[in-house]
Amino acid sequence: MERVLARLCDIVGARATGAAGVRADHGRSEAYHAARPPDLVVFPETTQEVAAIVALCRDLRLPLVPFGAGTSLEGNTAAPHGGVCLDMGRMDRVLAVNAEDMDVRVQPGITRKQLNAQLRDTGLFFPIDPGADASIGGMTSTRASGTMAVRYGTMKDNVLALEVVLADGRVIRTARRARKSAAGYDLTRLFVGAEGTLGVITEVTLKLHPQPDAISSAVCAFPDLKAAVDTAIAIIQSGVPVARIELLDAVMIQGINLHARLDLPEMPHLFFEFHGSRAYAAEQAETAQALAGEFGGLGFQWATTTEERSRLWHARDNTLYAGLALRPGARALITDVCVPISRLAECLVATAADIAETGLIAPVVGHVGDGNFHLLVLLDPESPEEMARARAFNDRLVLRALALDGTCTGEHGIGLGKMDFLALELGEAVDVMRAVKGALDPLGLMNPGKIFRPTPSSDGEQP
Repeated sequence: MERVLARLCDIVGARATGAAGVRADHGRSEAYHAARPPDLVVFPETTQEVAAIVALCRDLRLPLVPFGAGTSLEGNTAAPHGGVCLDMGRMDRVLAVNAEDMDVRVQPGITRKQLNAQLRDTGLFFPIDPGADASIGGMTSTRASGTMAVRYGTMKDNVLALEVVLADGRVIRTARRARKSAAGYDLTRLFVGAEGTLGVITEVTLKLHPQPDAISSAVCAFPDLKAAVDTAIAIIQSGVPVARIELLDAVMIQGINLHARLDLPEMPHLFFEFHGSRAYAAEQAETAQALAGEFGGLGFQWATTTEERSRLWHARDNTLYAGLALRPGARALITDVCVPISRLAECLVATAADIAETGLIAPVVGHVGDGNFHLLVLLDPESPEEMARARAFNDRLVLRALALDGTCTGEHGIGLGKMDFLALELGEAVDVMRAVKGALDPLGLMNPGKIFRPTPSSDGEQP
């Protein structure tokens, strides 16, 4: 590794290190998985540096793990085979804003909040909000979505083109800036969600959206979980273009009251946000409020000022820390599933019963407008019994979602944690993924050990 470090320093100077503290910071994340640090960490600043690092790792047969903001939840950036971590944080520039075409070209290390701060004077914004201030490259690699996906879509809907360094050192562009194209395979979406296993993203061209003239936010309490979910389904099926519709169960409300010093009643809640002209946003809100009343909603509590809205959504974005406030010293096994919205109430009610029977503390928060919900299973990290109970619960949750024609992960990706579930979900399609991986990364160096397990060799050993 000392010789490798010297070679890396020839490419990037002092921006390569083997310091134990830096390595440790790049081996852990918000995930419950054990820390897996790399052997070395390097901080490139240009596509040319990335290409040179990739070529060096190929020549030396070293694993290569891209790293964004470290907010992934399934061990996506862990380094189970060691190797070199590519921290993209210094590649954080806006390269071109095309306001007339409503798109922007950025480097992957810029975070979504940094991007929107730089777009503020253009009248445009980038709406994908996974909660954490994640990097655009990381959001692209995990096909992120979040609270506003119900109106604006996910990363796959908002990425127009990519620049990618392939495992052999070639630099490719997957598309031009045109809003639609029928030119060949859709390579852009091949790399969106690939978790760095096919190449290293070095530029991202994104769609932008007009900043809304008016934004209004509200919360509404419900007598039970089913009533809240049925309201969300009715609002979506009625065609109300709500910008955000988020579910928090009674346990999560207790957590955010503790963490954010709110005083909401400890009942299931829906958090709403409406975008548009003042008249249009008001019309949306009026329709949503009427539908909520039909399902027992206890009335909208409005956040009328910018400060109130910011406080409300800051509390929602920090549900991880709010959940941890319910059990100081605990860690969270964070998981998510997604089902068709017509099956969401069934899935959530069965999951709530499973939580109660298992005796776990597992607050729920969900992007219910698209059938996606998350759980924070709070556990003592030193207790093998609690971890086993939590893992068994997670297994049942995913199998329940798959039985309802859902997916094992709506947002978090596969990473280290859900490889076996991917095989259950997609069957032989996983072999097609392996074939793509083998074609683009025949040495298996790009973020190895993620998404799917290698095919066993003839003697049963893992390569």
